[in-house]
Amino acid sequence: MDSKKAISSSKGLLQSEELYQYILETSVYPRELEPLRELRMLTATHPRAMMATAPDAGQLMAMLLKLVNAQKTIEVGVFTGYSLLLTALSIPKDGKITAIDVNREAYEIGLPIIRNAGVEHKINFIESEAQPILDKLLEHHGNEGSFDFAFVDADKVNYWNYHERLMKLLKVGGIAVYDNTLWGGTAALPEKSTPENMKAGRQLTIEFNKLLAADSRVQISHASLGDGITICRRIY
Repeated sequence: MDSKKAISSSKGLLQSEELYQYILETSVYPRELEPLRELRMLTATHPRAMMATAPDAGQLMAMLLKLVNAQKTIEVGVFTGYSLLLTALSIPKDGKITAIDVNREAYEIGLPIIRNAGVEHKINFIESEAQPILDKLLEHHGNEGSFDFAFVDADKVNYWNYHERLMKLLKVGGIAVYDNTLWGGTAALPEKSTPENMKAGRQLTIEFNKLLAADSRVQISHASLGDGITICRRIY
C-alpha cells in the first residue's frame, strides 16, 4: 500500500476503499497545497494519526471558507494542525484564527510547517480547555456575531456546549463545522453491534445530531466525508 493509501485507509464511509481512494487521488490530492501534503504525511507517523482531519473534508472546508469570505475564525481542537493550516492558507493575509487545544505538544509537531508556509502570524494558539476561552470571548460584547467560521474537532461530550457559544460568536450567515458526526459509522448501528470502546462516543454523537437537527437557528448539511461532518449555517 502506498503512503497516500496508508494515511487515509480507514477514513471515509463510502461503500468501498477503492471508491474513497478514487476520490482522493482524482480530486483531492492533485489540489492539495504542498504545505498541507507535507503536514498530512508527517501526521501519518503520529500514534494518533486517526485524529487528523480527513483531506476530503478539508477540501470542502477550504471552499466554505472562501464562500463566506472568512477573515475571523475559531478552531476548537487542533491536534497537529492540518485543518488549522488549511484555514490559515484560505483566509486573507490579515485574517485571524483563535485556535484552542488542551495539548500544545501535538500543535508543535506541525508548527514548523505552518511557519514555513508563512501563516503563523494569523494564528492565536491558546493551550486550554475550550469552554472557558469561549466564555471569555463572550465577555467582550464586541466578539458577539463577529466570527465568520468555526471548526470543532474536540471532546464530543462538550459539542453542544460549544455549539451554544458559537451561535453567539458567529455572525448571521457564519458557518460552524463539526467533525466525527457519524462516529465511524456507528451512529447508524444498534448499540449491541458497536465496539465497546466506541459506545460512549456513539451515544454522544447520536444525541448531538438530534439536537442539531432540531435547532432552528441553523441550516444544516450532514455530509459523509471523513468520519462525518455536519455543516451549520447560522440563520438568525
